[in-house]
Amino acid sequence: MAETSTWDVIIVGGGIVGAATMYKLQARFPSFRILLLEKEKELADHQTGHNSGVIHSGIYYKPGSWKAKNCVQGRRELVAFCKEHKVAHDVCGKIIVATEKEEIQRLEKIYNTGIANAIEDVEMIGAEKIKEIEPQCAGIAGIRVGCTGIVDFRGATRTMTEVARGRNAASEVRLDEEVTGSSPDGDSTLVRTNKTTYRGRFIVFCGGLQADRLAKRDGALLRERIVGFRGDYYELTEAAKHKVKHLIYPVPDPRFPFLGVHFTRMTDGSIECGPNAVFTFKREGYGKTDFSLSDTVDALTYGGTWKLFFNNMSYGIDEYRRAFSKRLFLKTLRRLIPSLTMEDIEPGRAGVRAMLLGTDGNMVDDFRIETRGTHIHVLNAPSPAATACLAIGERIVEMCVEKIGMR
Repeated sequence: MAETSTWDVIIVGGGIVGAATMYKLQARFPSFRILLLEKEKELADHQTGHNSGVIHSGIYYKPGSWKAKNCVQGRRELVAFCKEHKVAHDVCGKIIVATEKEEIQRLEKIYNTGIANAIEDVEMIGAEKIKEIEPQCAGIAGIRVGCTGIVDFRGATRTMTEVARGRNAASEVRLDEEVTGSSPDGDSTLVRTNKTTYRGRFIVFCGGLQADRLAKRDGALLRERIVGFRGDYYELTEAAKHKVKHLIYPVPDPRFPFLGVHFTRMTDGSIECGPNAVFTFKREGYGKTDFSLSDTVDALTYGGTWKLFFNNMSYGIDEYRRAFSKRLFLKTLRRLIPSLTMEDIEPGRAGVRAMLLGTDGNMVDDFRIETRGTHIHVLNAPSPAATACLAIGERIVEMCVEKIGMR
């Protein structure tokens, strides 16, 4: 295939982190011609477009970690961006609810983490205040987090690329074009796609669910591997929507890397319940029976996957049972909203989360971004990466300047 064009920066991946990177780079370097490549027919078509739609506060994350710093900074930037560019959002607040006495100590630890992370508008509340905020919710103690919100992440992603292109009309977003490989060529890199070849001075990989594969194709030495976890949602029926006013979360179990099944009022007015977390046999599969032989072999021939399974056997079994049982899913939801019935919930959508898994079976907890020559790889960007996207994009710009010599 013939080489078609030369670019200052090529960004691989059109999720919200890729879009935020384009937006931030174009702001810093207005004259740069930037090309964003996305293999799907739309931007934000995988993790970004299938997540919970929550603007996270940053209350859960270890003080001093990239997650904590970037979530708090990124949240404030994202809300300001949405206000300026009329992206649908609502800083509606949430409550984290303890339903059993043994959860209160964990709840207090979360509150103290929030204070250490300088989260604004946070307070411990009792059962009476919980009822005042969410009349249908049962809890003995909780945390009110006023700065949490909801947002249209697909709309935010599109808008970021539109604003970037508004700064330089020579920059482009090309959809339905999958990157198949890259190779050095003098002072630049040739990026091959299923349609043509591009030349770029600097390359930024924001591949999400395919991040490890893109890194290895680029020659990076990566011992860890991406493993996908599908999350299924239910929705409240029209008649049951009144039972949830804002966002309601359980106290997460620290043994597991997920926040637990929760209630989210979306920007379109729907109320989602979920997600669970089950190992998926297809990285980009959103159906319960979706299967990819290559993805399955890739995951099950990796020792870290089996260590994860063995270390979390009972949790994994419970999650799978709940994935295929509406009754068990409802039982979990009723811990927070006891009045829910089988008629109140109906099956909704699903998402897949990319988790970078170590050889020891432990998930890489923090964001991870690495450089290789004039290339940058976003290797691990789990939740709250969508909330933190603009802060992550700013960090990538700093790395471009400081580590790979972008000028």
